[in-house]
Amino acid sequence: MEYRNLGRSGLRVSEVSLGSWLTFGSYLDGEATREVVHKAYDLGINLFDTADVYAGGAAETALGAALRGIPRPYVVIATKCFFPASEHPNDRGLSRKHIFESAERSLRRLGTDYIDLLQCHRPDPETPIDETVGAFEDLIRQGKVLYWGVSEWSAAQILDACGSAERRNAYRPISNQPQYSLLRRAIEVEVLPVCAREGLGQIVFSPLAQGTLSGKYAGGRRPPGSRASDAARNTFMDAFLAPEVLDRVARLAPLADALGISPAQLAIAWCLREPGVSSALVGVSTLAQLEENTKASGLQLPAEIVARLDEIAPPPIR
Repeated sequence: MEYRNLGRSGLRVSEVSLGSWLTFGSYLDGEATREVVHKAYDLGINLFDTADVYAGGAAETALGAALRGIPRPYVVIATKCFFPASEHPNDRGLSRKHIFESAERSLRRLGTDYIDLLQCHRPDPETPIDETVGAFEDLIRQGKVLYWGVSEWSAAQILDACGSAERRNAYRPISNQPQYSLLRRAIEVEVLPVCAREGLGQIVFSPLAQGTLSGKYAGGRRPPGSRASDAARNTFMDAFLAPEVLDRVARLAPLADALGISPAQLAIAWCLREPGVSSALVGVSTLAQLEENTKASGLQLPAEIVARLDEIAPPPIR
């Protein structure tokens, strides 16, 4: 496993990181979660990502329990807040009240004294950015949070946050967590250039387009036990399973074969070719998937392969 700085911060994170959406606290039981987390740590993963709303909070609890036995300083725990945690009007968004209360609940569920990286799960147009930035500043000064970041924010919203922090002489966000893969390249137009200028590193999610880029759904099949075959976990997958998309995905296999790697490793290594990407976040349900995905770290793709991939999955128009 190789490591990169998260943006311009001094925090070092593994090139491949482990997520918990749709797995921890739901699809995987406690023992399976512990096996995956400890195997990930043994393979060199140090960044573990979750959110307060995953499985209604159970994902944080499961991750906290699974990390027991691993020295706390050796891991980077990242979680998020924004989405409604109940029907109450203040139990959502990025107000000072919700950020503080969400952080306290996350600390209890994770069983830790501090969160390494607390991220704004989405932007909140109903809360002034100065209020949000001020809340993170205070949590950091209290030692409950070490760094903060954002997720799925636009370039303009990221600039607003950085500008607010500058005006307040406050801690700036160090990361953004966007969707990024060969099939979802929109951040290349504005978000990546702005983040490079402002010093935010990318922790990209869905580098395999929810498993589609692994090739497992070739021909439209949905293998038993896969996410696509599970109605509780395939809510956002239809666009990735369209015939024209699967036809493009099928063209990746010969390129991976030529390099002696799997299509999944090719797709993750492609994300990591981007210098603004600090880590590629993967979600797994088996140890075999985890072992395969982590082998993407350190892979250098030849220029001709990258050019072929651009032909198959063209970059967005700038």
